[in-house]
Amino acid sequence: MGTKKKELTLEEAFEVLEKTIAKLEDEDITLEDSFKEYQQGMEILKYCSDKIDKVEKKVWKINENGETDEF
Repeated sequence: MGTKKKELTLEEAFEVLEKTIAKLEDEDITLEDSFKEYQQGMEILKYCSDKIDKVEKKVWKINENGETDEF
């Protein structure tokens, strides 16, 4: 039986970003760990951006004239 990774909600993704920022602000973080945290943070940020874009596209609907209207 395969495992499927659970998709994060935006709220969960923002929490991950907050934790990543806190780790990066820690004075005791190594350079290697800071690069790793930064990379993971950028991946989560891209995920959030993509998720927000999808939501924005759903907010628009096409009317009977083929034009888009805000929902």
